Amino acid sequence: MTSGLRIGIDLGGTKIEAAALDCTDSIVLRRRVPTPIGDYRATIAAIVALVGGIERKLGAQGAVGIGMPGAIAPRTGLVKNANSVWLIGRPLQRDVENALGRKARFANDANCFALSEATDGAAAGCNPVFGAILGTGVGGGIVLDGHVLVGTNAIAGEWGHNPLPWPAPDETPGPSCYCGRSGCIETFLSGPGLAADHRWHTGDDIPGPAIVAAAEAGDAVCRATMQRYAERLARALASVINILDPEAIVLGGGLSAIAFLYEEVPLLWRRFVFSDRVDTRLLPPRHGDSSGVRGAAWLWRPEEAA
Repeated sequence: MTSGLRIGIDLGGTKIEAAALDCTDSIVLRRRVPTPIGDYRATIAAIVALVGGIERKLGAQGAVGIGMPGAIAPRTGLVKNANSVWLIGRPLQRDVENALGRKARFANDANCFALSEATDGAAAGCNPVFGAILGTGVGGGIVLDGHVLVGTNAIAGEWGHNPLPWPAPDETPGPSCYCGRSGCIETFLSGPGLAADHRWHTGDDIPGPAIVAAAEAGDAVCRATMQRYAERLARALASVINILDPEAIVLGGGLSAIAFLYEEVPLLWRRFVFSDRVDTRLLPPRHGDSSGVRGAAWLWRPEEAA
């Protein structure tokens, strides 16, 4: 390692992105390639090629951190809970390290997002921090004292597969989830969940971004859908506050761009948080789409990569 160079890899379902951070924590080089969907060996090769290309361009070797879907099971070293299903049951960390010829650090992609925003992002200086991903799926990460909380089972922060709390009669048993249960938070608060709720209430098959845009333009039906969404998000995050009591919650994913959530949700969650007042802040991300690769790079401290 030299000069504090850290290389973050965001291993996504459709793209693999890499970014190099220098000793001033600035991104000095960024590259991306399509994910070889369904091909495990090609996925490893793509990661190694990205790292090698960056290092050749910068003339230095870096410490490599990788944000991935799912987690590395602590007992077996195999991938679990990944929506990129060709990774499941594979020794991804071992194989990547063998291909690179050195150690690498791995973390769940939501944990990387949370770490980025807690380190030098929207929640810098806050402790603890909860990062909530609202996108194709719903995930989360916890940062405590500047470090990602992984947990005994490597599932800390996986709030998306808890049931939606305080459900209304028409919310039970809830939509079926790919995890095998029904009524998971993810089925209500993901992008597909938002579209499915609108379709169930109106019969109109409209994608999530169109619902949001129509609501912002004043469409009453779409505004009602977004109000249901905000109220459910408030309940779901209230349960997080009741357990973790974070100083800040940062939203990530495509739905984090909905501005009214940052005003409406904190008003709504007061009814569900077990406290006389709620000082937890709900924040938009500072680094946006860059949080994944930045957080992966932050799995190494600058002094560790020097």
